[in-house]
Amino acid sequence: MWQGLTLCAGLTAVGFALAHLPGIRESGVSPLVFSLLLGLVVGNLPVVGHLPRARAGLQFATRRLLRGGIVLFGLSLTLQQILGLGPKVILLDTLVICSVLVVGYWVGTRLLGLDRETALLTSAGSAICGAAAVLATETTIRSKPAATSMAVATVVLFGSLAMLIYPLIYPLTGMDEGLFGIYIGATVHEVAQVVAAGDAVGPQALANAVIVKLVRVMLLVPFLLVVGQWWIRQQASEGNTEVAGGGLVIPWFAFGFLAMVVFNSVVALPAPLHQSLVMIGQIALAMAMAALGFETRLEKLKALGVKPFLLALCLFAMLLAGGMMVTPLLMR
Repeated sequence: MWQGLTLCAGLTAVGFALAHLPGIRESGVSPLVFSLLLGLVVGNLPVVGHLPRARAGLQFATRRLLRGGIVLFGLSLTLQQILGLGPKVILLDTLVICSVLVVGYWVGTRLLGLDRETALLTSAGSAICGAAAVLATETTIRSKPAATSMAVATVVLFGSLAMLIYPLIYPLTGMDEGLFGIYIGATVHEVAQVVAAGDAVGPQALANAVIVKLVRVMLLVPFLLVVGQWWIRQQASEGNTEVAGGGLVIPWFAFGFLAMVVFNSVVALPAPLHQSLVMIGQIALAMAMAALGFETRLEKLKALGVKPFLLALCLFAMLLAGGMMVTPLLMR
């Protein structure tokens, strides 16, 4: 096992180093993205190929470390933050998530002919919280590495585009700074991308954007509970007896995530300890991304073609335009 974990740790260390380089650090690109890309490049090198001895460590990273990282991700939230903007924010985020998931899955499977895994993962990444949602969904439905890597790629592309577009369109929307921050938090993909876009608009926009985004992250828990049961019924209807016979799918790590949110709301940990635990969670997620990238073969990504990006483009347009219309109606 240690060979695979050492490989993931090395890729993650380089990923964090790249993410903190001057010029890249200000862009808001997550170390998770670099870890995935590095894993993808190294895993497809002819001299590396498949490493049988690393297999156990790679599987440990994509399962155990992934779930542990999502649990520790809960330390980034408090219930006070979630309740600070009132119940309308929860309604707004719920509407955004449900509409993007339903439209994305329908367009992906019916119009674009994508497989269910790729359509669901791409939609989850756009609807909830980017790469973290993709990874959490992946570990719930046990999807193929290629589908996961493609979904993360779409999140990175259109989330990065959002960081540039949202500050540019702010003067044209007629929203005040605080309301525009809510719009950012409800519609931009990644937490880091929300921070970058909100900060470019102003301090009030940044504060509201982060809170609304964290509410979307919180809604990951009920989503995983629902999608786990829905997925097993879909598999059963297709005659997949191996999956269907597995019984109730309960993503226990989601409850761990929720427990960390509650814990963080009532217990004030010393700042160095809190920061260390959050960093450990980020490292665990980055190692999982490195392992997923390493196990993804480029020929499988090529087979998926441009359709996942077309789906992500449709969802990005839906978030941009739909959020601009719905946010003022619900929040005023």
